[in-house]
Amino acid sequence: MPRYKLTIEYDGRPYAGWQRQPDQPSVQQALEDAAAKVNGAPVQVQGAGRTDSGVHATGQVAHIDMQKDMPAEKVMDAINFHLKPNPVSILKSIEVDEDFHARFSAKERFYLYRISNRRAPLTLDRGFSWRVGAKLDADAMHAAAQALVGTHDFTTFRDSQCQAESPVKSLNAISVTRLGEEVHVRCRALSFLHRQVRSMVGTLVEVGRGKEDVRWVGKVLAAADRAQCGPVAPPDGLHLTRVDY
Repeated sequence: MPRYKLTIEYDGRPYAGWQRQPDQPSVQQALEDAAAKVNGAPVQVQGAGRTDSGVHATGQVAHIDMQKDMPAEKVMDAINFHLKPNPVSILKSIEVDEDFHARFSAKERFYLYRISNRRAPLTLDRGFSWRVGAKLDADAMHAAAQALVGTHDFTTFRDSQCQAESPVKSLNAISVTRLGEEVHVRCRALSFLHRQVRSMVGTLVEVGRGKEDVRWVGKVLAAADRAQCGPVAPPDGLHLTRVDY
């Protein structure tokens, strides 16, 4: 059975998240339903990351095994045809060895969190960015964020429903930059805890608004106490942008 690596983008708003669920729509289910129509039999889609409800992707990766030996581009086109009208699209398809696994072969995952730092309500970016009306100091946010880089107990930034065995994770890099009215928070790691990125972003915004100083983020990290976390940022601005192998 040939195995295909798929690079996928999607609008996360209509879904309860990536992972298949018995009574709610999911991105995984939409892909499996479409792929089954091409394959003529059920298909299991294995994703690189389980994004939450309302979280988007421009570079999610998954793999599938097909009974039919088809050119990779034809697999992409056929599944995309059957995905309509779901806001999910396969951007690229390549045939890979059977030992490739979208989740377990991944070396690093990249996320972008978009903040629209403006007073006016969002129109075109509604649902894809978090509007923060108060002026944000992106430089202070970036300086504060550097305390998060490295291997730490991230309990402060771990959702209470997180199923990970350990709160210890390694954050390889995080940056905060301003691009006009937008503030972008980018981070990369092998893996993340449930809602870790949104928790970190919400905490950094408290620094950006001047409510807390730059050293505060390091202190709340060291506390390893979920109650010390700032407000959790909404899912709207979070995008899974890339997975490296």
